[in-house]
Parts: sequence; structure tokens; C-alpha cells
Amino acid sequence: MLRSFTARFALALVAGVVAAIIVAPLVAIAVSAVGWRYPFPRIFDRTVMGTLLIAMLFSARDLNLVALLRRGFSYPPAPSIARTIRGFVVAMLAIAILFGLAFAVGGGGVSDHQAAAALIPKYFLSAIAIAFIEEAFFRAFLLGGMRSDFGDRIALIASAAIYAIAHLVRSPARFYVTGYEPAAGLATLAHSVDQFTTPSIAIPTLIGLFLLGIVLGEAYILTGSVYLSIGLHCGFVLGAKMWPKMILNRAAIPWWIAGGGTIPLIAAPTAWVIAIAIFAALRPISGAQKNLS
Repeated sequence: MLRSFTARFALALVAGVVAAIIVAPLVAIAVSAVGWRYPFPRIFDRTVMGTLLIAMLFSARDLNLVALLRRGFSYPPAPSIARTIRGFVVAMLAIAILFGLAFAVGGGGVSDHQAAAALIPKYFLSAIAIAFIEEAFFRAFLLGGMRSDFGDRIALIASAAIYAIAHLVRSPARFYVTGYEPAAGLATLAHSVDQFTTPSIAIPTLIGLFLLGIVLGEAYILTGSVYLSIGLHCGFVLGAKMWPKMILNRAAIPWWIAGGGTIPLIAAPTAWVIAIAIFAALRPISGAQKNLS
């Protein structure tokens, strides 16, 4: 009988992925039948999300899912809002530094300020949703559960590594499935590691995402809740979404500011330094002593 959270989580993860391999070709047929046209890798990604959710819910009792989420989100409303806002402000200051450096070296700015401003509400809502979902999963659930197996430091490092890898495990292939192709899911899964075959792009992105995961995880450990990490995460996502809209002359920006790959900002050494600086300042930023529970 599996006793550790990590082993039970790994089993649920494998079950969810195997289910997606089987189910995704059937979903593709249904999508095609109603007249929608989506690349199969996109259908596979969404199916994986669904089957993983079902697997986690099915194993909720063994994984202590409800208790972990309750612990991560249980905090008085006023301090929770304050910490979320504080995290968002810190993240936006970090993004402002990156934008300021980009402008200073000739990256330029937006040509249509009204059009860029009109995108902010849309991107802000998207950033809130992404931050809420990912902090609930990676911090409240995954980090919270792994702490019982490994303690704070190892759980922080392991969960940050999983967070980084998960953002790059995605098939770049683009093909369509209209009939029943039972091997399509397995083929897409095999291509999900293609981004790791280009180290010059994958490694800087992994470093940036790992450092971000460390910052967000430490924010959770220090405060015992996800609100500070949600604010930080929301600000970083908003900045990443606005970057392509705000920068006109990307060729003028050196790699140590602009980065590269699918998430340019996070892959830049400047962003790494900022992440380390935020990590060092997290205790005063959090306004709380380290939670040892």
C-alpha cells in the first residue's frame, strides 16, 4: 500500500496520462463531428488536463486534496487581500524594471497606446485565472503535500522542478485528426519532450521557471497560504503577456534582457537576478514569520 503523498500523486499522474492517451482520439472524433477544427495536440493537452483532474478527484481522499487546498486558502479575508496586492505590486515593479531596460536599449514602445491599454483588462483576468489555478495545484496541493514527505527545502526544490518541466512538456507538432487514430495520443505524448531537444532554448527557460517556482513556493511556505504567491504569479503572467505588445524593436534588445524561447522574459538572465532578489526579500515582503506547520 502506497503511504507517501508523492507516490500516490505519481500514480494518479500516470493514470491520468494513460487515460488521456486512450480518450483523446475519441474526443478528436467528437470535435470533428460537430464541425470544430483544432490541432490534435491542443485536443490532447485539454484531454490530459481533464483526465488528470478526474484522477486527482478520484484519489482525493488518499492525496488529502481537500485538506491541502483548505490549508492553502484558509486565511482571514483582509490580510489575504493585502498579501495578494503586495505580491502583485512587487511583481509589477520587477516587470517595470525589465520593460525599462528594454526601452533604454532601444526596444521601443507601443505604437497604439489605446489598443495596448484595451488589452490589459483581458490579460489581467487571464492572469488571475492562471495564477489561481496554478497556485492551487503547484503550491497548495503539490508543495503542501510533498512537505509531509520531504520537509520544506527538498519539497520546495522538487515542486519547483516539476513546475518548470510541466511548462515545457507540450507537443509543438501541429496536425489534425478526423477519424479514429488510436496511436495519435501516444505519438503526441512522445513529441511532448521535443522542446528539450534544443538545450539553448530549453535550459534558460527551465532555469527561469525553476527560479520562479522557488520564489512562489517560498512565498507559500513563509505565509502558510497561497495569497502572496497568487499576487506575484498574476503580476508575472500579466507582464509576460504584455511584453510582445509593448516591445516593437525586439532585435535591439540583448539576450540578457529579452531571453528567448516560448517564454522570453523568464529565460533572460536579468529576470533570474530579479527572481533571486525577490527571494532574498520575501520575508519582509511577506510580513510574516516562517510557517513551520
